[in-house]
Amino acid sequence: MKAHLKYSQKLTIKNRYVVHLTIHEISDVKRYPDGIKYGLVCADTKTGRKVLLDNHHPKGPHIHLDDLELPYDFTDEDTLIDDFKKLVLEHLEIKI
Repeated sequence: MKAHLKYSQKLTIKNRYVVHLTIHEISDVKRYPDGIKYGLVCADTKTGRKVLLDNHHPKGPHIHLDDLELPYDFTDEDTLIDDFKKLVLEHLEIKI
């Protein structure tokens, strides 16, 4: 499986929240029908709370809010990043 990095961002907010976003273009469309593999994470280093959007095989697109796992309806990369930012604001009450 060949992967080409399309987007990457790492930052720390308020010396507490670690944010790491990666989106790779993937040639394996059987495992990744949308042609991308992504992982968007925001973790609170003090409490362990987290927001994570990823689409690893075999689960496909889904959201983690702490220990809760929910399905995610992927449409495009811009919407993915916007949805992630909204989830972080709603769940962890911080703005990226």
